[in-house]
Formats: sequence, structure tokens, C-alpha cells
Amino acid sequence: MRAIWLIGAAIAVIGAAPAKKLAPGEIVAAAASSEWKSIAAHDLLVIDLAPGKRIVLQLAPKFAPVHVSNIRALAKSGYWAGASVYRVQDNYVAQWGNNESEKPWPTGVDPTPPKEYQRRLKGLRVKPLGFADSYAPAAGFVDGWPIAYSPKRGWATLAHCYSTVGAGRGMEDSGSGGELYAIIGHATRHMDRNLAIVGRVIEGIDLLSSLPRGTEALGFYKEKSAFVPIASVRLASDMPAAERPSFEVMDTNSRSFAHYVRVRGHRDDDFYRVSAKGTDLCNVQVPIRRKG
Repeated sequence: MRAIWLIGAAIAVIGAAPAKKLAPGEIVAAAASSEWKSIAAHDLLVIDLAPGKRIVLQLAPKFAPVHVSNIRALAKSGYWAGASVYRVQDNYVAQWGNNESEKPWPTGVDPTPPKEYQRRLKGLRVKPLGFADSYAPAAGFVDGWPIAYSPKRGWATLAHCYSTVGAGRGMEDSGSGGELYAIIGHATRHMDRNLAIVGRVIEGIDLLSSLPRGTEALGFYKEKSAFVPIASVRLASDMPAAERPSFEVMDTNSRSFAHYVRVRGHRDDDFYRVSAKGTDLCNVQVPIRRKG
């Protein structure tokens, strides 16, 4: 009887249909609710260009605490009233702010923050990418953020991926956070550890990347009439609860995220015939979704 049972089991296995190979989006859709983390309202910067045209940023205080503190103070004070998007450089950045205005700094703003271009690796729980990185000894993820890091030298930095937001600066200063830029083209990883990354656009990057390109050097608009006015800039935590946007980011230490990264590096679902056998940090694109 036992031999008959084993033969039957073997036939059942042989005849079973192969498991469906999931695409990255299917893995994300199937992730358990416990594998998502809420983004705090005080870490969301809501920028309205016009009715129905909203950009939402997630701030990164763990990597640029002074710059993020400045941004929060600037938002609360209404510093960006009258600000605009005044630079859009093709395959590079969109930049906004008051464009070298002499506007006085609000209370609580440090106009000369430290150069928060990198931080100590110690204290960070890193999920390694699992593939080599072209710009750093190693790459991976911390609390939903893509990072480059050096295990030997002990530094870590957020990476300049598509939709990354950084603080514009001059030749000598580190930027106050009053002028911000977002990457709207190919990942500009050469900028890593040269500017302070303060966050990323998690909704509305298409509004920035589809703006007309500036015709002056570095993509600046030639005429002020081309500037794209900013109607308001607020922290989500300062908005009425009923109007407040809410988001979740996939836990980068979860099983679903590990599966997602593996598949991003080894696409073998029905569409693909040849696997790349690898992926770069910015191509992983940590999943973020509206909550509720």
C-alpha cells in the first residue's frame, strides 16, 4: 500500500501545473497589510501648484535632520508664499523656491545647516540590495529608503534616484532647504554625498517631469512669465484631518519586499525571455501607496 501511495503522489506532483511566476506588481498587490508602514503626517510636505495639481513629498529626518527641521519651519511660516518652479532641466531636475530672494528667514530656521550629505552607518538596520552598486561599496534599503553605504568606512547616504528631493546649494554652502530640487530623469547618482537629500516625491512627480523645459543654461526659465506658481506648501500634520493625505511604504525588511527585489533582478514571468540577472538600486523603486 505504501508503495502504491508513493507512486500516486509522484504522479500527482509530475502532473501538477507549475507555480505561476509573479511580476513585481503582483507581489506588491499580494503583500500582507502587516508588511506596510504608515508615513507620519509631519513627514509629508504637500505642495499645491493649482487646484487638482498636488505634489506630496516624504521628508527624511533620519538622514538630514537639520535641513528637514528647516523645511518644516519654512512650511509652517508660509515662507514659500509666492514661490514657483523656475528651473526644469531635461533628464535632470526640476527646482523650486523663491529663487535667490532676499526674504528673511523665519524663526527656527538655520540658514547655514551642516553638510548633511551622509551619515554614520551605525544605528541603521540595512536590507542589502544583493547586487553590486556602481557608485558605492554597497547598496540597500533602510526604513523604505534606498541608500548607498560603505561597511568598511561606516558611512551611509540616501541615493539620487528618480523623484529624490534635495536642497539646492551654492559652491560653498550646504543649502538651507528653501530651494529644493527633484530628480526628473535618469538617476543622478554622481550627486550622492555632494548635496543634502531631504526626501522624495511620493505623489505628483509626473507634474514636475512633464513641465516645459527651460531654455536658459541649466534649464532655467528665461522669462518670469514661464515660472510655475506654487499656490501653497503645508505639512500634512497642519491640515484638517479630513483633508490630510495618508500613505504607506512597504517594509523593506519584509518577506514580500525581499521577493520583490529578487524578481526585479531576475524577471522570468511570461513576458520576459532573458533575465538581466541583476538590478540597480534605483530600479527597485520601493512601493508606496495611498492609505485607505
